Parts: sequence; structure tokens; C-alpha cells
Amino acid sequence: MQEAPLSLLFLILFMLIILSGFFSSSETGMMALNRYKLKHLANKGHKGARKAKALLAKPEQLIGVILIGNNFVNILASAIATLLALKTFGTGGIAIATGLLTLVILVFAEVTPKTFAAVHPEGIAFTAAHILTPLLKIAYPLVWLVNSISYRILRPLGIDTRNLNEGQLSREELRLVVNESTALIPPRHRSMLLSIFDLEQITVDDIMVPRNEIFGIDLEDDFDEIAQQLRSCQHTRIPIFKSSMNKPIAILHMRKWGQFLASHDEKNRANLMQYTVEPYFVLEGTPLHIQLSNFQKAKRRLGLVVDEYGDVKGMVTLEDILEEIVGEFTTDLAASSKDIHPQQDGSFIIDGTTTIRSINKALKWHLPTQGPKTLSGLIIEHLEFIPNSAVSLNLENYRIEVVQVKDNTVKTAKLIQHKDLTADDSDAN
Repeated sequence: MQEAPLSLLFLILFMLIILSGFFSSSETGMMALNRYKLKHLANKGHKGARKAKALLAKPEQLIGVILIGNNFVNILASAIATLLALKTFGTGGIAIATGLLTLVILVFAEVTPKTFAAVHPEGIAFTAAHILTPLLKIAYPLVWLVNSISYRILRPLGIDTRNLNEGQLSREELRLVVNESTALIPPRHRSMLLSIFDLEQITVDDIMVPRNEIFGIDLEDDFDEIAQQLRSCQHTRIPIFKSSMNKPIAILHMRKWGQFLASHDEKNRANLMQYTVEPYFVLEGTPLHIQLSNFQKAKRRLGLVVDEYGDVKGMVTLEDILEEIVGEFTTDLAASSKDIHPQQDGSFIIDGTTTIRSINKALKWHLPTQGPKTLSGLIIEHLEFIPNSAVSLNLENYRIEVVQVKDNTVKTAKLIQHKDLTADDSDAN
């Protein structure tokens, strides 16, 4: 039988190196695809994306057919290179052929195509999918045999290959994706998305208006006094109670108050109650994402937060939750807050009932939020006693001076941030 000419062997070797580069780039391109962009393109009807998605749905089969093809062409190329070396240089040329073929395969069939595929995964993967799909059908028996042997080897090691395609993003991974999307998502939108992730970690207790700060109407007051309070009220929805905020009986919308004044009904407490709705109660500790859904289901915008005994602890509104997502509706919170008063020396006089979260958001501080919700509670917990005079303490990087104490609570305190303070200094002076 006539031997193949050298030119034909060189041509076959050249084609095998190209095929090796194809399989190498296909593997890298397929694995480097953005799975979410792939799903988007597949849903839009992109044929290459659809085939690539179908192949990636069973990654063990995809890897199997690529590796079988790659190893086959590399081994065949090695055999032909050896034959060329024998014909050209004799037995002494085998070492030369091995070294040259190794260099050629590394450069032209591995590093270069894989690098190109990593930079342009979609172009490589979508094109390769048209070839790999029928190739997988042809070589399926061999792929199945190789994978079956691989399964039996991995199973004693406790490795389950059945869930290779389950790659859901965790919460922290999704947060990282949003943080890294600086070129795609504007900073404002990125901040809103991150705030939505935090809703599960924030409860109504963190954002509610404390009971002693709720503006409400005592139904036992004289009606003229009630009318005067309502005329000067700046709130949209007003709780109505009897003698104590622990006894809420209704919620009055100021629009209904206007309708009541325009009606021909006699102006008294009984008729006013016809324009109110029953109070809506929220259990303390409810996460904000659940309460947001509850507000939507109940079609309410205001809820009274109660503890396990039914005592009112505070009030939360739909607007409060929305502000946790979109931010405060003011630009300078420290300047606009009635509870935070900046001083010339860089310190702040802050009302003791101000929540720690409000202080942190307004001043961009990092006071501890685990534990007491208010500044007064934080100071008393750290001191472990109720101060009856001016006391100063260092808490992490903040110096706190108690200014006024009233009714067993810290009425006002002076706070200043010191970058040079350490946790070792966080003892009361």
C-alpha cells in the first residue's frame, strides 16, 4: 500500500491542531458565558444562545464531548507528528517532534484560543454550539460510557454530579453583583437595590415613631380643643385614642376631616367617628419586607406597633418603609432633623429619643444598632445605670456627654466622632 505523502500528513496535522484549538476555545467560551445574559438571549430567540443553553443544562455531557474530541485530535496529532519525525529525521527526530508539537499545541491549540474565548465567550460559544450539538448526538454512547465510569469513581468520594447545573446566586453574591455593576446601574439605583436587600434585616421597631412622640387626638377632650388640634395638624393620618395611646380606637384621615367640616352633620365627637376607620395594628419585630407586603394586602398606610401584651410601642407608616428604600426626602438630614443640632466645634446635640439608625443615616456614623434602638437606651445600657448628672463616655470612635436627664431617661446628649479613639477607650469616665 502506498504511503501517504509528507504534504498530506502535514495538512492533516495542521487540521488537527485547528480542531484542538476549536475544542479548547469551545470549553472556555461555554464556561465563561454569563448565564443570565444567556437566558435573556435565549428567551429572545437567539438560535446560538438556545443551543448553548441546552448544552449547559447538562454540563457533564458537554464537558465529556469536548474532552473526548480534544483528546482524540491531540493524540492523533501526536501520532502523525511522530510519523513525520521518523520519515524526516529517523528515530532521533522523535524528541524534536515531541518538543515542537508540545509548543505548537500550547500556543496555537490551548493558550491562544482559550484566551480569545475568555475575552469573547459569546461569539465562540454560540458558534461552537451549532457544531457541538450534532456532535454530542453522534458521540452520545461514548460520552455516556465515559461519564458513567466517572460517576462510579466519584461516588465513593461523596461527590454528587447530578446538581452541576444548579448555580443559584446567594444573597451576598447578588449584593456583590449589584455593587460591581458600576457601569450599568446608576449609583442612585444601586443604592435602592441594596436597600431592598436590607429590608429583611430591619424591623418595624427600627423605624417606628416612639409612642411618646405620636401625635394623636384624645377623644375625651373637649370637641373645640379637638378641632383646634386638627386645624393645626401637619400630619395626614391621625390616631384617635381614649385617655391613653394604649387605647387607640380609630384613625382619621385629614381628607375625611375636611369632608366632615363640609357636611351638614352636627359637629360633635360621635359624628366625627363616622369619618374614621379602625386602627391597624402591627406586631413588634415584624421585618420591613413582610410589613410592606402586609400594608399592600390590607390597603393601609399607617400601623400602630404593639407588643405581645397589646400595648402600643410606636407607629410605622408606609412612607417610613419607602424611605428605607429610596432614602430620606431631604438632602441634608443633619441640618433638617429637629432632633440633631450641629455645634460649631463639630459636635452634635441630639435628643435622647432619636433612634440610632436615624443618627447613623443623618451623620454617616456607625453607632451600634444591635440592642437599644434609641440614643438614651444605648447610653444607659453602656453605663449600666441611669445617670443623674453629667457623665461622659467613649463608645468605639465616639465621645458621648450626657447633657440632660429627665424621667429616668437621657433627654439630650452631646456626641462627637473621634477617629483616633479605639475600642480600648470605651469605658465611662
